[in-house]
Amino acid sequence: MADPKREELQVKAKRAILVSVVSPSNHIDKNQALDELKGLVDTAGVKVVGTLVQNRENPHPATCLGKGKLEELKQMVKHVDAELIIFDNNLSPSQGRNIEEETGTVIVDRSELILDIFATHAKTYEAKLQVELAQLLYFRPRLKRLWTHLERIEGGVGAGRGPGEKQLETDRRLLDKRVAELKRKLSEVERRRERTVSNRFQQLTVSLVGYTNAGKSTLMNALTGADVYIADQLFATLDTRTRRWELPHWGEILLSDTVGFVRDLPHHLVASFKSTLEEARQADLLLHVVDCSNPEVEHHIKTVNKVLDEIEIEHKNAILVFNKTDKVEDRSKLDVLRLKYDNAISVSAVSGEGLDRLSQAVIDRLASGYVIVELETPVGNGKLLSQLEDHSLILSREYSHDDTRVTFQARIARRFLPMLKTGPDTSLKIHDDESAVPGDMIPEESVNEY
Repeated sequence: MADPKREELQVKAKRAILVSVVSPSNHIDKNQALDELKGLVDTAGVKVVGTLVQNRENPHPATCLGKGKLEELKQMVKHVDAELIIFDNNLSPSQGRNIEEETGTVIVDRSELILDIFATHAKTYEAKLQVELAQLLYFRPRLKRLWTHLERIEGGVGAGRGPGEKQLETDRRLLDKRVAELKRKLSEVERRRERTVSNRFQQLTVSLVGYTNAGKSTLMNALTGADVYIADQLFATLDTRTRRWELPHWGEILLSDTVGFVRDLPHHLVASFKSTLEEARQADLLLHVVDCSNPEVEHHIKTVNKVLDEIEIEHKNAILVFNKTDKVEDRSKLDVLRLKYDNAISVSAVSGEGLDRLSQAVIDRLASGYVIVELETPVGNGKLLSQLEDHSLILSREYSHDDTRVTFQARIARRFLPMLKTGPDTSLKIHDDESAVPGDMIPEESVNEY
């Protein structure tokens, strides 16, 4: 059977069969096994002409599908005239090559589909660099599969290799050179982003994280009044956006919206997008937004936490936000979720329900990050006095009888404590503070909107 042509790797507007091999131990309903893949291919613009699901404890090492299901797939390809077969599994290079040889049809696995969607949605310079790097790292071990249409010169031991093999070597060298160049450029972008984020140390920051299509951008618009792009599709947001959020009786903070996650997110993509998630890494608080109307809500929560662990972002103190309560048909299921996650805040970004409770929860959590300090120092310690003026709310100050020393009481964020340089002539006492912090202690700083 002739090898399928792979010159056109984009999946948009193609006729495709969706395939999934599901392990019974995953507790995924066979009828819902392809739901997320259907969302992905819908975002990619694929026309679905058939589906095939196999329950199997472990994918077949050579073809992913068992022999019988593979034969069924071959017959389905002929019957519906499919141009693509899209697997919900991540295939090894050999599995992809073997299935293509058996079916005569281009095979796209889950990672390649997600990379294609990211490539379509990448608009900024940084996002384009990240996606291209992830694509190159994904396709490098699959170059041989992409060049199967090239002829080879056969011969005995010591015979020269054919043009296809030479082309493979040339491509690998060019690819490796491009990968090194992309990594260098991304490193420069990452350093600039780190400087930008770290320069906001005087502003409190909150980041939205969550499964893709959980409604993070809609929630951001509802909280800040911003006009962030919204679409009912997966990965509508790739670039981090930051806007001002006015908290009642507190003041202004910064709210960032980040790229959404899905299960089995390609490893290379996660690595490439680490710098984009720098906002979440540096945030004072994370809001983990969840679509509580989705039947896989608990799986989504675990997936997001797993990805955050992979990219080393602390999330133990994140506030869990059950969004889209207006879409929940069976309220008893929401009640069960609330019992299990009793600290979660239920909201609807569309109707505005629960947004006041969310604002108060954010205020309470941010306030817990403050302490009262009692600091005694010489009046000539100008650097320390300047740090207190810039980063704290000074509650009182008392001078010694000879006016050579001054004692301050101030409310300050815990993260600023390392900045208070104390020496042998300065004493510092720290007391926990559970009270809310007035808005006038938060400096007015400019913020770049991405």
